[in-house]
This record gives sequence, C-alpha cells and structure tokens, in this order.
Amino acid sequence: MNPIVRPDASTLQQAASILRAGGVVAFPTETYYGLAADPFNKGAVDRLYQIKKRSGALPILLLIQGQPQLSLVARTIPPPYLPLINHFWPGPLSLIFPALEACSSRLTGGTGTVAVRHSPHPIADQLVRAFGGPITATSANISGAPAAINAEEVNSFFSRQVDLILDGGDTPGGQGSTLVGLKDGLICCFRAGKIDFSLVQSVSASYNQSIS
Repeated sequence: MNPIVRPDASTLQQAASILRAGGVVAFPTETYYGLAADPFNKGAVDRLYQIKKRSGALPILLLIQGQPQLSLVARTIPPPYLPLINHFWPGPLSLIFPALEACSSRLTGGTGTVAVRHSPHPIADQLVRAFGGPITATSANISGAPAAINAEEVNSFFSRQVDLILDGGDTPGGQGSTLVGLKDGLICCFRAGKIDFSLVQSVSASYNQSIS
C-alpha cells in the first residue's frame, strides 16, 4: 500500500524532498485531491502523464503560494487579471498566463500558456511553501474518471504509483476550479467551476469602471 500520512511539519518536509527527487505526492486542495510534482523536472512531469494515462495534448495546472511566484512560470501578468488575483486568490480560480520558456511544452500541452492558482487549502499551501516553488496540481484520477476526494480513493486509484499521500480528510469534490483566460483581450471562462463566472465578470467590471 501507499504510505498515507497525516501532514505535519516533518511529513511536509518529507513530501518536499520527494518532489525535489522527482517523485509524486498526492495532497488535498479546496476542490479534490491533486498530484504534485516538480513542474521543471521533465521526468516527474512525464511520470504524471503516465500514471494518469493522460493525453500529452492536455496541459497541467500549477499551484503557487502567491503573486510573487508568478514570475517563475508566467511571462507577463495581463492587467485584467490583477483585480481577479486580488479578489479571488487564494481561492478556486485558475488563470491562464503566457508561459515562460522554462515551462516545457510537455507541461503546457504545447499551448504556450500555463494555468495557475493559489490554493486556500492549508495543506496545499504548506506543501508549496515547503517545496519553495510552484508544484503541479493535476487532479488525482485516471484521466476521464472522477477525481479522488480523500486519501483512500487516491490509494485505490494509484496503488503504488505515487510516493506519498498527505491525508487531509475528505475534500468537497463537486466542481473543480473555475478556469479563466483572455480572448481578444477580454476575460473568458474556459471551464466552469467553484466560482461562478458571473462573479468574476462583476469584479472585472467594477475594476474597469474604477479606472475609466
């Protein structure tokens, strides 16, 4: 069986060490359980695709600890995103950024973009802090199947294929993060999720009125 552990300072450091060595760690978020790997380690990213049976055309979402870490993965921060970051982060809102060259085409699915969010879940946030940089946050599931909502489901899905499971109890499940990007310079919903897109539009509209 996989090692399922309750996270504390010691196990979070253990998880970070596993990630630095190219391993995969499962952890809870505000939506589902996710699979963490070092996004800049090609072997680790390849392993994610393999264990999820995921198409290489699909990009991998990243978690960061806050806006300063965006500079590690994004070429720019589009101005329309600033009020959304200030209002919804940490939270289940993923934003699509132009990716730095450091983000491999394997990670971006060949799109040249990278989706990023700051999770409010304390274990997810502490894992990013312990690792010291962005981590992957693809859902813990076989591609196309429902995502795991607890450590036991992660274990049943992947058996010995992940190196550590941080057990944070049940997660809410339901919808994933809302995925927002730009189309013709305007914010656009690419995937419905926990945050209703009408709320995103409202925050954006209020910001635009304040600067007009």
